[in-house]
Amino acid sequence: MELTEAVATRFSARAFLDRPVGREQVLRILDRARQAPSGGNVQPWHVWVLAGKPLAEFKARFVDADPLAGEPAEFDIYPSKLKQPYHARRFKCGEDLYASIDVPREDRPGRLRQYAKNLQFFGAPMALFFAMDRTMGLPQWAHLGMFMQTIMLLAREEGLHTCAQEVWSHWHDSVTEVLALPDEMKLYCGMAIGYLDEAQPINQWRTDRAPLDEFVTLQGLDDS
Repeated sequence: MELTEAVATRFSARAFLDRPVGREQVLRILDRARQAPSGGNVQPWHVWVLAGKPLAEFKARFVDADPLAGEPAEFDIYPSKLKQPYHARRFKCGEDLYASIDVPREDRPGRLRQYAKNLQFFGAPMALFFAMDRTMGLPQWAHLGMFMQTIMLLAREEGLHTCAQEVWSHWHDSVTEVLALPDEMKLYCGMAIGYLDEAQPINQWRTDRAPLDEFVTLQGLDDS
């Protein structure tokens, strides 16, 4: 698969087949992802991989969990007052997601049921968790993001799909306990990884992307 195709076909999958991801497969992805850039070659990322019985036991802890309960997050996922156009983009993303499965805004129980699927990794057979040393700062968070993006693109090369899950930042104490994360590690997020269930309507829609003229400023470029 060409890189352009991997970028074009990557999206946040929310329904996976019950088909296992192999040990060698994920190790190959992670090994190649080590080449992701980081300032000063600090390589601040740490990854925990769950599959099989450990993942089943992890999921079992959250089967009856209230998806809106959780634990106070250690950081804000979004600014407290998300201004435009960012608020509108996020709102439309949510509306389009629930529209794809015919769950209207007034159907709050239906939306909560879908949201709760986050805690089961949308049926994915493998989960990754990403954390960093608490001494790291904002630049290193950016480096972690580049590492995660590299993993997601390499997964596409392997015929896999992914969904990065910020929801786990609201369950960081529970995740820390189950995975026995060292005290010096701060959880960032989880990631579902597996084979796409193409038959599910929730995997049929795609988010909009802003045109170049909304975020690109050109200076000193001619038309040649």
